[in-house]
Amino acid sequence: MAQDSAENQGQPREQWSGTFGFILASIGSAVGLGSIWRFPFVTGENGGGAFVLIYLACILLMGIPVLLSEIVLGRSTQRNPVGAFRRKAPDTPWFLAGFIGITATVLILAFYSTVGGWTLAYTWDALSGEFGSITVGQAEARFGSFIGEPETPLLWQALFMALTMAICYFGLEKGIERTNKFLMPMLGVLLFVLVLRSVTLPGAMEGVHFLLYPDWSDVSLTTIFEALGMAFFSLSVGAGAMITYGSFLSKKESVPSAIGNVALFSTLVSLAAGLAIFPAVFSLGYEPSTGPPLVFITLPAVFAHMPAGALFAALFFLLLTVAALTSAISLLEVPLRYAGDEFGWPRGKGTLLIGGFIFLLGIPATLSFNLLSDVKGLAGLPIFDSMDFLASNVLLPLSGLVIVLFAGWKWGVSRLLSEAKGTSDNGMPFKFMWGFILRWIAPALMAIVFIFQIVSSL
Repeated sequence: MAQDSAENQGQPREQWSGTFGFILASIGSAVGLGSIWRFPFVTGENGGGAFVLIYLACILLMGIPVLLSEIVLGRSTQRNPVGAFRRKAPDTPWFLAGFIGITATVLILAFYSTVGGWTLAYTWDALSGEFGSITVGQAEARFGSFIGEPETPLLWQALFMALTMAICYFGLEKGIERTNKFLMPMLGVLLFVLVLRSVTLPGAMEGVHFLLYPDWSDVSLTTIFEALGMAFFSLSVGAGAMITYGSFLSKKESVPSAIGNVALFSTLVSLAAGLAIFPAVFSLGYEPSTGPPLVFITLPAVFAHMPAGALFAALFFLLLTVAALTSAISLLEVPLRYAGDEFGWPRGKGTLLIGGFIFLLGIPATLSFNLLSDVKGLAGLPIFDSMDFLASNVLLPLSGLVIVLFAGWKWGVSRLLSEAKGTSDNGMPFKFMWGFILRWIAPALMAIVFIFQIVSSL
């Protein structure tokens, strides 16, 4: 293997233009369909405010330590997930964690592009006024008809992957960073407008109360485990994306201040998505515990009964598409950077070959709702669900667990914290707390998440 190939050929490594560009790109990576689509329906299924409080505690105790470990590992080595472990622990099997993360990103983007295609299609339909007077029954039939035939979803999936590949093709600063600098402020504005509209609807305060006020009578062990898993996924840790993004960060920058902003704004986006959805759902008398169909079935009917509903439906699905796209480009960048670092592939070649392969891998996921609906994969699940299960329930938690064990025990907390502050003279506050969390709390929580995800899916 041509290890460190890009550097050996004298190609300078790309870097973010500054901390601001890195923060926006990292927020874009973390803020995806998980924040806008998954967080609201998981919150709805787990009782609202109590789940949110547990989720916030999990962000502090597990999400931020793992995020710190990944970004510092990438920044200190300036390598991809596999190369980073090889540099820090040569001639050891720790690098396998990098391969696990890369495999997970490829699988995730393969089926993620299916849902990304759905968001593009629904954005187009919303802009065309298709949801002007739709009922829940009509929305359910419409969604079933859409995913039930192969050609149209495949075309939208191909368009979504083409957009993702085009952004990565133009490189770090001109492609990924410039796109995030445009899309993330757009996402913020769209969310603000949707929240403002939602909370001013008649009866909307019932939805606000559901989201922000805890009802501990609904809390169970399942609620706690779901919150642990949501915290893990909402910060985009475990897949190698943050190691990769961290590898482009200058060693002059202080990582703790950057990850604080990433964690804060990523969490705020999830909460804002809840405020954009639940007040509207409660105002119009729908159930908050609808589950995954909440976005593609329930919300079109909700928007149809709102004043200027067609406009707000278009804004919402545009928001969903922006979130999906910013996450997708971070997922594609992980295998791209591996191919560039280890084999010297130029960005253009890597984008076309790897992006094309991931699109082909995603075709069975899209067809699992129609032509391949009778084909079963892991544990008798459909192809789409099998890919989701393997990546989200097995590979991501396993990779995250190995990363935090490596950071806390093999690399060492003192070295990690020293690398984290960069060339700044600022001390690292709460060193004992970081050490205790990285060595004991985070690994224990990660192991619990991993075991729960496996057992609950059997």
